[in-house]
Amino acid sequence: MNRAALKVLLLADAVAFHTERYADQLELQGCEVMTASLEPGRMEHHLLQGRGPIKALYYLSTVPQTRRLIRQFDPDVINPHFASGYGFTAALARKGTSPPIVLNLWGSDVLIVPHKSVLHRWKTGRALRTADHVIGDSAYLVAAAESIANLKARSVVPWGIERRFLSMHKTDYRFQKPLRIIVPRTQAPVYNNEFILRALKPLLTDGSVQLTFPSWGVGASRFREQVAACPAPSVQLYDRQPRRQFLKLMSEHDVYLSASRSDSSPASLIEAMALGLFPIAADIPGVREWLNDENGRLYPNDDDQSLRLILRALVDRADDFGAVRQSNLDRVRKDAIFETNVAAQIEIMRNLAESRSR
Repeated sequence: MNRAALKVLLLADAVAFHTERYADQLELQGCEVMTASLEPGRMEHHLLQGRGPIKALYYLSTVPQTRRLIRQFDPDVINPHFASGYGFTAALARKGTSPPIVLNLWGSDVLIVPHKSVLHRWKTGRALRTADHVIGDSAYLVAAAESIANLKARSVVPWGIERRFLSMHKTDYRFQKPLRIIVPRTQAPVYNNEFILRALKPLLTDGSVQLTFPSWGVGASRFREQVAACPAPSVQLYDRQPRRQFLKLMSEHDVYLSASRSDSSPASLIEAMALGLFPIAADIPGVREWLNDENGRLYPNDDDQSLRLILRALVDRADDFGAVRQSNLDRVRKDAIFETNVAAQIEIMRNLAESRSR
């Protein structure tokens, strides 16, 4: 490889914010990027055409299209995101030994999808075995991938937050009354937001806490109905926002809360730690790599009494956990700066491309 700019064929969901953010950062760091996607997003991308009556096989139908893109764009690296989807496409589309595949895991692609059916597990395994390097944002996620297939190489690289947003870290740690809690996970069964509404109803009713949720997701209509039954204005919904605006909204809250039943290391948790929120999450393996009872609070999944006790204690105490929140910021500075972590992924891709071209 003798090009100054690394050419990356990015196969990913063009609707997902993480894809747009990642592609932009690759380009800011000097890469030439072509994004191809089955999902028609707002970012610049080549729209792949899924065909056939079975959605799970759409990725199979895009293999000839992807091969043409490989020939036309001549990338140094193919970088699929989500093993069971675009990772599977890349595994079938690449012919011979070049270019290398660097596969990014997103969580559910190895934690949930492989357990849906034999077909889903086979697709995921094929993607993992074919990839020249697999990147996950937690050791837990990479270990889950290794339980499905033998990996040629692997790295743990968190998503992280952009350095410029660290300036939004709180200057006043005092908890507000009512306690302002943000739950920045979309309305989907895996994120378990309905449990939070049920569990915290007594605190919403007595005015101790105020909750903020995103307004969208597959279960948004049902969730809105449940919000309507809560005492006004104890629950707020926000629409999609530009990144800076969203992080500003998050920074105006006291507590980050997640009830997710399955997760790797949540990007939203890292963002909350960077901004100075006090983090609380359901106790699941991926979350434990960033959160424990020394730097926030964990509670047993679906245990409404434990969650109420944790929040009641925050409402009733004067301690603002300033040292804890400052140490969380220090951890983010050390391990989760987005620009630094994308640079580490570029280095992985560049090294693979250079070794392949020798």
